[in-house]
Parts: sequence; C-alpha cells; structure tokens
Amino acid sequence: MLETLITDISKTIPLTEANKECLFENFKVKKIRKKQYFLQEGDVAFHTAYIEKGCLKTFTVDSEGSEHIYQIAIEGWWTSDMYSFLTGEPAIYNIEAVEDSVLLIIDKVGREIIFEKIPKFERFMRILIEKNLVANQNRLNSMMMQSAEERYLSFIKKYPQLVKRVPQHMVASYLGIKPETLSRIRKQLTTS
Repeated sequence: MLETLITDISKTIPLTEANKECLFENFKVKKIRKKQYFLQEGDVAFHTAYIEKGCLKTFTVDSEGSEHIYQIAIEGWWTSDMYSFLTGEPAIYNIEAVEDSVLLIIDKVGREIIFEKIPKFERFMRILIEKNLVANQNRLNSMMMQSAEERYLSFIKKYPQLVKRVPQHMVASYLGIKPETLSRIRKQLTTS
C-alpha cells in the first residue's frame, strides 16, 4: 500500500530495502469516507498524512458560518495542521474528505524513528517543507496582487485536475471569492 509514497520519496532521495521496511513499519493506512473528518478544529493533530488516494480539504469556518479553504489536497500531497502536529496545541483547521480517501498516516514518534533510521528522510522532509513554504508565499502574493479572474486562471492552469474533482463553491472558497463571482468569471471566459 505504500508503493506510491515510496515512489514519491525515491524521486528525491534513494531508498534501500531496509529504508522501505522502516517506512512500512511506521506509516499506517487510514481509510476515510467522503465528508468524514481526518481532523477537527480544536483537536490535536497527532498525525500527518500522505494522500494515497482521494481528495481532502483543509479549512476554517468563520463566526458567520462561512468556510474558508486553505488547501485542497489530492494523491501525492501531504496534509495536516502542522502547527498542531509540531506543538501539540489544538488545531485551527478542519480536514475533511471530499472523496473517499486512503491516507498513509504517521505520528511524531514514527517520524522520529524514521529520521533516526533514515537520516536522508530529514532531507526529503526539508525539501517538502521548502516547496510548501514557496507555494504558500506564492498563494499569499496572488491573493494580494491578482484579480479574482487572474487567480482563477492561474488555479485552472496549475491544478486542472482539481477543477474536475471538486465543486465550484470549494474552488471559490480556495480563491477567496464568492461562488457567484466565480460563476460570473467562468461565464465571461466561455463567452469571450
């Protein structure tokens, strides 16, 4: 079941058979159904997850009940409330399955075992964190500097598979716009 994860890790660092066995021993499979939570706001994130199959959204809900999506993650992506995972503080995010999903989860103890037994895995995680930092910075810049239409065009260019897999209201929430605004943008783009 960890073949996809091992393939992804192997793109960055070489893995021996002993390394692969260590990964098998420390990652656990977790299946969750559509609309089931992997994490709820206020709970502690005891695990971080690699998405083997499916789609999850990471979001907050404001005082008026509006959902604000921080991440839409699919196969090959990682998800968690990293602040909560690393500090043990309550999570500020909810993480819910958009589709039936299969996750490969690891807790802090398992992660530390892997770091100790496979030192180059720390390099893999550092590269992953750096890519995440760059993506978050780019997203923040686009939210501040681009129009709603530019953000949507950028989104469909960068994530064409997500447009087909998630409802438009989720795409709108991720882009920080109202669903009506997204509908208007999509209509304008099809008529021009």
